Amino acid sequence: MNEAYIIDACRTPRGIGKKGKGALAGQHPHHLGAVVLAALQQRNDFDTAEVGDIVFGTSAQRGRQSADLARMASLEAGYDIRSSAVTLDRFCGSGITSVSLAAMNIMSGTEALAIGGGAEMMSTYVEEDQPASPFLDNGNEALRTIHPQPHQGICADVIATLEGFSREQLDAAAYDSQQKAAAAIAENRFAKSLVPVYDVNGDLVLDREEFPRPQTTLEGLAELNASFGKMADIPLDEKGTTYRQMVWQKYPDLEIQHVHHAGNSSGVVDGAGAILLASGDYAKTHGMKPRAKVRAMANMGDCPTLMLNAPVNAAKRVLERAGLSVADIDLFEINEAFAVVSERFIRELDLDRSKVNVNGGAMALGHPIGATGCLLIGTVLDELERQDKQFGLVTMCAAGGMAPAIIIERV
Repeated sequence: MNEAYIIDACRTPRGIGKKGKGALAGQHPHHLGAVVLAALQQRNDFDTAEVGDIVFGTSAQRGRQSADLARMASLEAGYDIRSSAVTLDRFCGSGITSVSLAAMNIMSGTEALAIGGGAEMMSTYVEEDQPASPFLDNGNEALRTIHPQPHQGICADVIATLEGFSREQLDAAAYDSQQKAAAAIAENRFAKSLVPVYDVNGDLVLDREEFPRPQTTLEGLAELNASFGKMADIPLDEKGTTYRQMVWQKYPDLEIQHVHHAGNSSGVVDGAGAILLASGDYAKTHGMKPRAKVRAMANMGDCPTLMLNAPVNAAKRVLERAGLSVADIDLFEINEAFAVVSERFIRELDLDRSKVNVNGGAMALGHPIGATGCLLIGTVLDELERQDKQFGLVTMCAAGGMAPAIIIERV
């Protein structure tokens, strides 16, 4: 089997994902994807006709984010029409999956040059009567009976209740994420991958992270109202079914402690990223210098009602496939969809916190759903190089109770 090498990674800044507030919100999603694809080509000077496939993750494939975003982005970026593209949806895990599938193309010998990436503009979610959470559809009555799936924020509160995580613990994690992100930005740790976004007229739109709130304090976090208590009791259909009742189907009469809020949950943002991968032979022949290789990949499912717990077992599976232990991993990126996700991950795997999300996570930087996994792979690659380390593991929860995971090895 061929090795899949990572040649380069780039991403846009994350913009606040709200119309009228976010710098990127006025851009077309296809354009955001085109920005990172064009940057990859300009930075590495490859023949786009030789890109066998471009695999992008986009979760809410509705409205302007539809029509195979990857293909439309590649055409706008000026790629040769012979390069092909596909857009996939594994909810929040889409960005990791897109990179994994691009790597599989190379490892199987199907392609010699491929791109994995993702784009998501959460600012589009309120357009065309889209629901606030289009990546969760509870309209399937049969599925509600078999595997009830509440809103993900309520799932986070349920896990915190079942596993004894306090509001104070989760707020401390959120504060820590903001402080780490502020330090990373001050030290320009993201500069290697970050590419500015210009509009179609060539005017600068955004060249910095827009979401972080470095002024965050523990006292300020403590004053925020929990976000999901009232939501748990809103009737969802003509029968009056609520999210709380869905939880009770699996955990009868559980008294949910509502502990998550805007400060200790991931930020709503727009963003895109892309990673260039090549086989060893292609890289050597074309003078490309690999930065890392994909060591192992894995996917895992878990309880859909709890939804957010699969990353722990996904990490264990990918470690087993790589022939590595937790102790071998130098850096971990676990997406901070909600504070309880990363806190449970750290506790269950008994991790050294100095190795986890060292530049902050989604609570500080934001979580552009289908793109985030790709962004985290680029982040851990940059950080492995900065710290002169070898192995990085990236994983994240996804709706439906899933988690993809990937280990990269610096070369």
